[in-house]
Order: sequence, then C-alpha cells, then structure tokens
Amino acid sequence: MVKRQTALKIRKVHRYLGIFLGIQFLMWTISGMYFSWTDIDEIHGDQFRQAPVEKTTFMNLISPTEIKFDAITSLELREIAGEPYYWIDHSQLVNAKTGALKAEISEQDALQVARRNMLPELKVKSIERIEEVEAHSEYRGRPLPAFVISYKTPENIKAYVSVKDGSFQTLRHRDWRWFDFLWMTHTMDYQGRDNFNTFVLRTFSLMGLLTVISGFTLWYISSPTIRKIKKGSYSNQS
Repeated sequence: MVKRQTALKIRKVHRYLGIFLGIQFLMWTISGMYFSWTDIDEIHGDQFRQAPVEKTTFMNLISPTEIKFDAITSLELREIAGEPYYWIDHSQLVNAKTGALKAEISEQDALQVARRNMLPELKVKSIERIEEVEAHSEYRGRPLPAFVISYKTPENIKAYVSVKDGSFQTLRHRDWRWFDFLWMTHTMDYQGRDNFNTFVLRTFSLMGLLTVISGFTLWYISSPTIRKIKKGSYSNQS
C-alpha cells in the first residue's frame, strides 16, 4: 500500500495543479464548445457577401506584349471600379485598355471594389487607409497599405481592400472577433494565433497531462474497490 505521506503529497500536487490550470482548462472547454456549435461559413462572414461576385466582360484590351515591362512572369485580369487592369508579376497594376500604370487605388476605387463584394443593403459608415497593423490585428498577415470600409451594422462589419492591387482581401465582424479571441485562448498563441508549438502551450499541455495522471493515481490509491481487490488477492495467497 502507498504510504499516507506519499498519498498526501500526490493529493497536494493534484490540487495545486488543478487550481493553476483550471482557468486554462475552462477556456479550452469553452472555446472547443464554441467551435463545435458555430458555422465556419458564418464566421468567415459569407452571409454579408455577394455570392457569386458578378463578372464583367471587357473588350478591346491591349495585348500584354504592348506593355512596357522588361519581362512578365505572371498576369491576372482584374476589374477595379468598372475598369480592367492587368496585375503583373504581383507588383504592378496596368490599365488593360490604355497601358497606363496605376501606382495604387483611390478611396473611391476601394468603395467600388467593396460594393461589388458586399451585400448592397449594407451602408458605409466610414473609410480609412491603414499603413501598418499590430501582430494581433484582425488584418494581420495581409497586404499593406489597405483601405478599411466600416459599415453601419450591429455586427461592426469591416471590409478590407488592398491599396496596391485593388483586391478585396477579407471582411471582419463581431462573431469572427469572438472566434479569433477564443482561438487565441485555445492555441495560447497570443500574437499570430496559429502557432501550435509555443512554449506556453507545450508547458500547459505537459502540466495538464501530469494533472490527469495524478488524478488517476489518487483514485487508484484511495479507491475502496481497489483496496478490496488487493485485500482479496492477499487472502487468496495466504
């Protein structure tokens, strides 16, 4: 049998680990429940977007060979505010009718891009240009600078359009921000959110495993059933 002093030490370790890890265990449980009960398409904000986005047909476009570029390795045709543009080598917009270079889009261009992608009943509240964002920003990891279009809605919807290439990047809203916060608490990556190899997560995972093992150990050494089984085996051996 395990000595009483040893059992008390195991119980104390289990108790303090439970207190220390309890909040994180609770957040893991809450976030896991939230993820399992939510529709990921709604989190992405698909209900606020036009689907599919209406395509525009263009004619009389210039040949890419007429564009004054040393060499072209990639080319994509895009519409910005009703005008066709070539997006060349992921670096330059060129008017597909005139060949004129476009350094960046304007606020009005961004509003037109957002209008094509968002539901028409959404009303614009404001638009601003951002040059940089923090590591934990809701627009992290995407092209900068960008225009942020805010809408008059209870969900606090924001649409993001890249200044450089005029592409609709993403939209963010209240439920997405809740998801992002809970995802942060789940992964314990408080900067980028998506790193599952953080020291903090590894440490809490190991401590959580230790808590479970100590709990099973306590059950084993204090269970009346186990004691009866052991007592019976001792009697039979006698």
